[in-house]
Amino acid sequence: MLLLGIDLGTSSIKVSVVDAGTQQCIASAQYPDTETGISSPQPGWAEQSPETWWLHVQEAIRKMHASASYDPRDIGAIGIAYQMHGLVLVDKEQRALRDSIIWCDSRAVDIGNKAFQAIGERRCLSGLLNSPGNFTASKLAWVKQNEPKIYERTDKFMLPGDFIAMKLSGEITTTISGLSEGIFWDFPKHELSKDVFEYYALNNSFVPTIKKVFEEHGSLKADIAQQLSLKAGIPVSYKAGDQLNNALSLNVLQPGEVAATAGTSGVIYSVSDSLAYDKQSRVNTFAHVNHTKEQKRLGVLLCINGTGIMNNWIRNHTGGRMSYPEMNDAAATVAAGSEGLSIFPFGNGAERMLNNKTLQAHIRNIDLNKHTSAHLFRAVQEGIAFSFRYGLDIMRENGLNPSVIRAGRANLFLSEVFVESFVNATGVPVELYASDGSVGAAIGAGIGAGIYSSEREAFTNMKRLQLIEPTNSVAYEALYRHWKELLDQQIKQA
Repeated sequence: MLLLGIDLGTSSIKVSVVDAGTQQCIASAQYPDTETGISSPQPGWAEQSPETWWLHVQEAIRKMHASASYDPRDIGAIGIAYQMHGLVLVDKEQRALRDSIIWCDSRAVDIGNKAFQAIGERRCLSGLLNSPGNFTASKLAWVKQNEPKIYERTDKFMLPGDFIAMKLSGEITTTISGLSEGIFWDFPKHELSKDVFEYYALNNSFVPTIKKVFEEHGSLKADIAQQLSLKAGIPVSYKAGDQLNNALSLNVLQPGEVAATAGTSGVIYSVSDSLAYDKQSRVNTFAHVNHTKEQKRLGVLLCINGTGIMNNWIRNHTGGRMSYPEMNDAAATVAAGSEGLSIFPFGNGAERMLNNKTLQAHIRNIDLNKHTSAHLFRAVQEGIAFSFRYGLDIMRENGLNPSVIRAGRANLFLSEVFVESFVNATGVPVELYASDGSVGAAIGAGIGAGIYSSEREAFTNMKRLQLIEPTNSVAYEALYRHWKELLDQQIKQA
């Protein structure tokens, strides 16, 4: 049997077909070839069209079929991973009422901060494990306040993956994990948060049907199946936010296990079995894919918004239009520390680990007679690695001390400069695996459809590709301390 995984990213859609027996990817495709744009009608806003996502999902699947490396009729289940924290609103005819307010949009920061104070910081943190912050519930409250006609026409609110599942099946569902990432869930009471719904005066009928992550969320409609050359009726049997799904794809499911990714955003994700929270909500706790009322599995997430997008920006604006491998090679010609050049990758909206400040990106100490594009490339990657260290120290304050971090060999983890900077700045070894979000979503579909008897069985063929250990921590500690001093100065000025 074959499994189809869909990864709805900010930049593009990636799809993969996985052989359920071997757990190996046999085909994949990405669409579009150029990165999908983000609309910013006002400073700090970030929106994308849900209908564009759906068009791109279909094109990605057709592009993958064109490889002729498998029979599409052998696909037996579909899984979906998606960019987290976005808000999609649909009417009774399942039509999107506006563009999605996506994860890096900052418009609801003040709304969430006021809710945090009004509900009570202690009450929020003990119940929601987070501040309402700039998450989906606060974005929905923004629509209610500023676009009342759209709010009145709303039948259901959804996360991005819920929307794609709806287009495939016609069913609108969500999960406890999804509701927790939107800050709609009361963990101790194991129910929708009365505090959030009452404070924001939100309509409970907008909540989709709640299902487990690993469960059928609908079956493929006949007309969509025909359009996509798939069998009608196959289940959509898994949905999870991209960072939870990345952890699943790396078999990070039990307390103490830690995953990382460095794509458009950068994330460290640690699994815990306690209802823990950061007092300043700089890192955030959500229900992991295998969380239940009886067996708590929480994901503590550190997010850096301006990660891969910073690397992409420097690529696009240096004039050379190098490929990423060429940039990595150029960065490797420069010594650690980039000869005094420091870069702060915080130009993609409010950063939660910086107390929701919109710091913007900064380049410090550039010497026009010394620094080249290669210095910029290295300083970007070091700045991102130092940002990870900054966030990891916050996680350590909260009792999370990883002994090893797992990551897929993809995006910035393809760069030797970045990996060297990451392990030496954090002092934590990294294990690299051949995995990505769409493959993880496919494996999740197999678990949800009962093709695997357990989560453990789904990863019996998983093999580590590489272990990278710190070799120069003392030098990188000094570089990080200098970088952090400059960051602290920037924060005081913000």
